[in-house]
Amino acid sequence: MLTLFLNEPLVFFTWVLAFLIALSVHEFSHAWAAALQGDNTSRRMGRLTLNPVAHIDFIGLLAVFFIGFGWGKPVPFNPYNLKYPKWGPVMVAFAGPLSNFVFAALSLLLLGVIGPYLGYNNLLTIFLVVSAQLNVALLAFNLIPLPPLDGSKALLAMLEHPKYAATREFIETRGPALLLLFIVADSLLQLGLLSGYIHFVWNLIAYILPVPTFFL
Repeated sequence: MLTLFLNEPLVFFTWVLAFLIALSVHEFSHAWAAALQGDNTSRRMGRLTLNPVAHIDFIGLLAVFFIGFGWGKPVPFNPYNLKYPKWGPVMVAFAGPLSNFVFAALSLLLLGVIGPYLGYNNLLTIFLVVSAQLNVALLAFNLIPLPPLDGSKALLAMLEHPKYAATREFIETRGPALLLLFIVADSLLQLGLLSGYIHFVWNLIAYILPVPTFFL
């Protein structure tokens, strides 16, 4: 990303803009899903907003510059205030990836309409391409069933029976370390597991979303 910043700063800032919008919509969707179920924790903490400033994590933003991917601050909510005690947290969690799916679909739809007229080098075309790719990447990454990612909420809900208590504790306490270990090992050993998984999800979604033929 630093090379892109030095060589093509306009494209770099277009990429950053697409990331900030995708991140803000993702986190806002978490907050909105919680508010719809009766929990106003995120509203009181100023997170029920599309303003990127409310959702930016400083280290996560720096990571965008150095590794080309970043993250935002988790949206707080009180599961005991939710209308549906068991599946409410799952609904809050999956609102984020769902928003990425919708945003990717809108980006591809607009890309198919205006992309052929604007050309491949137009900044708006580049923004829509990056937006589609980033949103699918965020969707896929957040569905990994390890904390603190959104996919873990569904896994933990399915393991709520007392007989799974030890498994739940292991996932909740060791999950973040396992996720970090997976990402670092995948990167250092150049296994390509994460990129392959995201590419698989992209191909799967390509059967559903209106992907322009010139983009394939």
